Amino acid sequence: MDYQLLLKLAVNAALKAGEEILRIYNTDFDVETKSDNTPVTIADKASGKCIDAILAQSGIPVISEEEDIQNYSIRKNWKQVWIVDPLDGTKEYIKRNGEFAVNIALVENGSPSIGVIYVPVNKEIYFACKNEGSYKITQHDLISELTKKNIADYLFEFGRKLPLQKPPKSYTLVASRSHLSREVKDRVAHLKSLYGQIDIISVGSSIKQCWVAEGKAHEYPRFGTTMEWDTAAGQCILEQAGSKLVDYETGQPMVYNKADMKNSYFIAKYSA
Repeated sequence: MDYQLLLKLAVNAALKAGEEILRIYNTDFDVETKSDNTPVTIADKASGKCIDAILAQSGIPVISEEEDIQNYSIRKNWKQVWIVDPLDGTKEYIKRNGEFAVNIALVENGSPSIGVIYVPVNKEIYFACKNEGSYKITQHDLISELTKKNIADYLFEFGRKLPLQKPPKSYTLVASRSHLSREVKDRVAHLKSLYGQIDIISVGSSIKQCWVAEGKAHEYPRFGTTMEWDTAAGQCILEQAGSKLVDYETGQPMVYNKADMKNSYFIAKYSA
């Protein structure tokens, strides 16, 4: 399998989806409520359609948050599958704070082998590929490359390999702005007993996993409901950077394309 070719496809899909998301971002868009009581916007749907059209070139099936999901009796036979969140952090998008992302992962036999997370407002893209490591490209990195037609052709040339730094001296957690649960507060209390001072930094969406992978924080604990499309891309980026995302119940890496696509509680932890 040509992972680099598939990575380029995923990056192009994320960048094009980001354009759609930003096109709608400053308009007076409507917000609907889905059956699970979570919000959805026209940007979620437009991003999803854009990603589907590009990933279709691979001939690999897609599981996306904004689409009907095939029955497990069919999915269980898929050796490879794209797992996509067209707009991760819809609540942050609605608040217009910029802390949302596009998540695209290729999963093979339950494990992520490609991960792409794109933050459209900041023009930051994190990407990882099996056996190639994890990288980050920022808008600043691309300034001299604006004349090039397709930045996906230059990923490894301009990407900076993760981690970018050692974690802070004080044990640092990255936590959600929207989901600071009682269990996370208990985790903080436990860590204080081990490390003394604990610092907490906050950001929305899958950016939290990226911050651990690049070394801005020691861990991101999540003891609340998430779905596979919330973590598959981030797990790949973490693992290829030498860190990990583990199922809190089993202590093992999260598994994907399950019958029930809800995740267990998890901890993303810097260990590079």
